[in-house]
Amino acid sequence: MNTTTASLSERYAELKAAEPKLRIRDYANRLGATEAELVAAQCGCTATRLKVENWAEFMKELKPLGRVMVLTRNEYCVHERKGSYENISDHGGRIGLVTGKDIDLRLFYSDWTHAFAVTAPSRDTELKSIQFFDHHGDAIHKVYPQEEAKADVYQDLVNRFGHEDQSADLTVKPKSAKEAPASVDAERQEKFLEGWANLKDTHDFFPLLARNKVSRYQAMEIGEGRFTRRIENDAARRLLEQARDQEMSIMVFVGNDSAIQIHTGPVSKLVVFGEWFNVLDPDFNLHLNEQGIASSWHVVKPTTDGDVNAIELYDANGDIIVQFFGARKPGIPEREDWRQLSKSL
Repeated sequence: MNTTTASLSERYAELKAAEPKLRIRDYANRLGATEAELVAAQCGCTATRLKVENWAEFMKELKPLGRVMVLTRNEYCVHERKGSYENISDHGGRIGLVTGKDIDLRLFYSDWTHAFAVTAPSRDTELKSIQFFDHHGDAIHKVYPQEEAKADVYQDLVNRFGHEDQSADLTVKPKSAKEAPASVDAERQEKFLEGWANLKDTHDFFPLLARNKVSRYQAMEIGEGRFTRRIENDAARRLLEQARDQEMSIMVFVGNDSAIQIHTGPVSKLVVFGEWFNVLDPDFNLHLNEQGIASSWHVVKPTTDGDVNAIELYDANGDIIVQFFGARKPGIPEREDWRQLSKSL
């Protein structure tokens, strides 16, 4: 798909002038374009296309930016966390890890395709960012520097990786219709449940799904009554309110097909704006569109450290929106206050 960028840029400018408070994802949906196409349409003005040949190595270039705000989202949930890129590693250039004290990421590079440096007006200043998109033009991950003293580091990054092609053209691949997962017969269900019962670590769950050709949502249904339990769709709201009231440290996982972002810590300021339920803390923001929640589940996974309880939310397509855990490290049993909270929902 190749959008006529001159007309797209003009229509984008007109829509922003008429409705200045929309987010870029909303502008894209309204204009029948992708977010990446809207950014590319601003090349030569407020955006600079970057040339990245090795995504894993490029992520290491973000560490000198110092304190940043990172944003990862899906259709119904936005996760924003402030901190610094630390402990950046990769596995063969295909999977990346950032395991700093504040910024905690899992990155899957196979679909990373476009990168831009973007400058946007924000009140009395300019908001600078590095933004990553997949081959469909969907946003994967965004990085917003927070330290004015590091402005030269940001500009050096843009200068070194600036692409020779700064045209407004961008070709993205159309999405094919998502196929429903194949049904799982009784024999495969039994084998899957046996593997679930013998889990040693929560990280072993995804390989278990892959080996048995079971989708994550199918796992919720197959495990119901043994490892999973349906709960009301206001569970996330009640969970966050109780975690706030108990000053409990929790883990919040939000992601898309190419990135997962994790917050570990307490939550404090909870605010409702329309259909969005929000955490608005100094270093962590969460924006959850409750209208997108089709089902909510209490999930139990056995480990060598004892059972681990999670609350998982899914949309109508069976895609995961957000996961909640009690704060914990491998080798340490789950928090008892979290275990009681998760079971009470």
